[in-house]
Amino acid sequence: AAAPAAAASQTAHADPHALAAITSLATERLALADKVAAAKYGTDAPIDDPARERQILDDVAERSAGLGIDPAFAQSVFRDQIEANKVVQRGLYARWDAHPEQRPTERPDLATEVRPQLDRITTRLLDALGEMAPTRTSAACGPLLTAAALRDAHARGFDALHLKGLARALPSVCAS
Repeated sequence: AAAPAAAASQTAHADPHALAAITSLATERLALADKVAAAKYGTDAPIDDPARERQILDDVAERSAGLGIDPAFAQSVFRDQIEANKVVQRGLYARWDAHPEQRPTERPDLATEVRPQLDRITTRLLDALGEMAPTRTSAACGPLLTAAALRDAHARGFDALHLKGLARALPSVCAS
């Protein structure tokens, strides 16, 4: 009788450290949206890249299955990450169009500079999703996720645009 009670106790409580890992990685990934936007701005490279997005989501599904994570859950989280990055990119494009003096002066290379960073975050985020699995269904998941996200956003000095992106990045993390 003690074993089921212990198991229920573990799934009933959210692990704030697991959620902090998720929000830290989400904010790190979102901060890279500035480099992605700088790399694409003024070129023919579109913000929306369905082929690249499909490649990422397929990779996430395959890797998550190997880690014991529900592939649909992992894809949902990463779809939110992608959409959040597009929110920031669109906002930066609008800002740069309205204020040309704020346009980036350097164009990072997506293939050699930005994507390897995103790939490292993907690996770490998948690991973090695996570790937070029991926390996902806790009633405290949402409030703890929000608190962790706000701490990370403050630490990174996120502006309103990046806060909007962060709000878009996290809705799939906790089960509703």
